[in-house]
Order: sequence, then C-alpha cells, then structure tokens
Amino acid sequence: MSLLNVFDVSGSGMAAQSLRLYTTASNIANAESVTADPADTYRARYPLLQAKAVDAFADDEQVITVQVPKVLESAKPLSIRYEPDHPYANDEGYVAYPNVSVVEEMANMISASRSFQLNVEVMNTAKSMAERVLNLGQ
Repeated sequence: MSLLNVFDVSGSGMAAQSLRLYTTASNIANAESVTADPADTYRARYPLLQAKAVDAFADDEQVITVQVPKVLESAKPLSIRYEPDHPYANDEGYVAYPNVSVVEEMANMISASRSFQLNVEVMNTAKSMAERVLNLGQ
C-alpha cells in the first residue's frame, strides 16, 4: 500500500466516526423528547458503516475505505412510561418516550471517539514517515 493511500483510509475512517459521534449526540439530546403523537416521537439513529474498495494511487491497487451510505432509524420499540399527569399522556396515562438508551449512547460515544483518535494517530504516523522519506534526500 502506498503511503498516500494511508491518508485516504484514515480520512474516511475519521469522517465516518465524526458522523457516528454526531448521531450519538443527537440521540442523547433527544432522549427525553416526547410528542403528542407516538408516531412522531424521535427514534434513535445509527450510521451504517461499510467497507468500500476504491482505486488506489497505483493503477493495479485497491484500498478499502469506510463509507456511510445511510443513517438507519432504530427498530426498537418506544419506551412507554406511566405518567398520567403528563400533557402528552394518552387516555390510559401512558407517554411514549424515544427508544434511546443514554448508557448505550455513552458507550457508543466513547467507542467512536477512540476510533477517531486512532485514525488521527495513523494519519500522524504516516505524515511523520513521509517527512522522514523526504528528508532522506538532503
């Protein structure tokens, strides 16, 4: 693999993890939001990460990068709570809250953050190696 291809791989990984962090933050921000109609209640969202082969710097090489073709909405059921005094409670006194688990989202956030940091480390290492190669000619 060419040294230049490392930047493509790490860059795509950083972009994917940034989107993962963004959707996780959105999920946490909406964890307690409710609406009058349960059909309109926020559902947790998760980016679909896929490997994608792309042509590399050299003509006969391919590099595997990360792409995010779409963001999926969670199919988990909504969290139903008995709160008869809530303004959005149904006739039986239940309110539909988003299907977001803040504990799971915090674990996702830590994982995405560490993955992003590792991609930064790889990119910095590749940059350092490229600088050393350029300095060999001096």
